[in-house]
Amino acid sequence: MRLAGQVLKVGKYWAIEVSILSVVTQGRTKKEAYEMIADAIESLVNKKGFNVEVFPGKDQYFEVGSTDLATLTAFLLRRQRMKRGLTLMEVSRRLGAKSHNTYARYEQGKSIPTIEKFSQLLSALSPGHDFVLVESQSKIH
Repeated sequence: MRLAGQVLKVGKYWAIEVSILSVVTQGRTKKEAYEMIADAIESLVNKKGFNVEVFPGKDQYFEVGSTDLATLTAFLLRRQRMKRGLTLMEVSRRLGAKSHNTYARYEQGKSIPTIEKFSQLLSALSPGHDFVLVESQSKIH
């Protein structure tokens, strides 16, 4: 799984963001901006050994990914929940769960949701919003 991002020149800096994660930073060069976004995500995840790879694309488009899918998925779910100001209990209630532990396991990276469950989790976090999957090439240069 990789997440889409956007990088653009603003004045003498390169602004860069991965909007689904609500992570934004900048660099003096495009290359530095890519390094900064990877570092920002890794710092926010704060898990030893977790690494982010940046896949530069065409024009303003790029993608980020990690071989640690459980941690990346957990971070995405946690950021979406925080972005909406929800507690674990509130998300669990939206899912119809009696305990917040089931949902919390996804945010802790202890469980990786199936695509169907992932869709349900995102819908509980963001009712009325759709998340669009886009096919990408292994190498997007």
